[in-house]
Amino acid sequence: MVFGLNRQSVRRVPMTSADVAVLLALGAALVSALGSVIRQRSAHEIVDKPVGAWELFRLSLRDTRWWLGAVAAVANYALQAAALSLGSVMLVTALQVTVLLFALPINARITHHRVTAWEWIWAALLAGAVAVIVAVGNPAADQQRAPLETWLVVALVMGPALVFCVLGARIWSGAVAAVLLALVAGSSLALFAVLTKGVVEAGEGGVGALLRAPELYAWLAVALAGMVFQQASFRAGALTASLPTMTLAKPVVGWILGITVLSETLRVDDEKLFVLVAAVMVMIVSTVALARGEAATMEAVNKRRSKATRQPLAPSER
Repeated sequence: MVFGLNRQSVRRVPMTSADVAVLLALGAALVSALGSVIRQRSAHEIVDKPVGAWELFRLSLRDTRWWLGAVAAVANYALQAAALSLGSVMLVTALQVTVLLFALPINARITHHRVTAWEWIWAALLAGAVAVIVAVGNPAADQQRAPLETWLVVALVMGPALVFCVLGARIWSGAVAAVLLALVAGSSLALFAVLTKGVVEAGEGGVGALLRAPELYAWLAVALAGMVFQQASFRAGALTASLPTMTLAKPVVGWILGITVLSETLRVDDEKLFVLVAAVMVMIVSTVALARGEAATMEAVNKRRSKATRQPLAPSER
């Protein structure tokens, strides 16, 4: 009877580029969770009156915590870029919803809030659904860059829609404004993911080729827009409205752009198509449930902190 294995019989399975892309994307989600928690707290405490998206951004530049969140955002972007150089937009953006899984214990530690049983259940369902999508869907990249004509069509479709969202957020307030700004933020970050593929390929040709690539300047613009409107959506209304919208907008818009702009595909058998569709539905439902739960916790903490700072002084302290 053999109780052990010979060294010759143990074969190391080499990691594929897709495996490395998964690890990098999960690392990006972890860093993003840290940055999001910091920026959420900064957005609610930086000013006590309603301000616009760009004014909030200007005021945030004075806040040390915002800069910590910004450093985490840059690290997140760098890890995403590395992941996208090896994997598809569909793969990386699908894994970005795991930011909620990492944010769950981080929020619990910072706010001293106990994670409920339902939150753990939704987290487990989300993790399982993402794993099924990655394993069964097997997203594959086809091309790194799109022709200018394709990007013009994207601009004609997305440009007016995003402008309408920004203008609508100025007309309406509360949850509606939060959802509209979250759509802009999530869509901007999805565009960032798609443009990253072109920036990485252009960078392979040297600094000169990178500076001549139009994707570079659009990439920088949407990265800034994503940060600005993400911060604004946190401030505009209930986090229970903005956080689920933003978390879902990025993978949904990213998948649409990946398929239409970069011709990405899902390599799935007909027999497994039902499993993939079911996993996507579970991912959507669990993402919304988990995001709403985390947002409700953060709002409760912010309200308690706000009441504590407004408590009247005792007679002996006046």
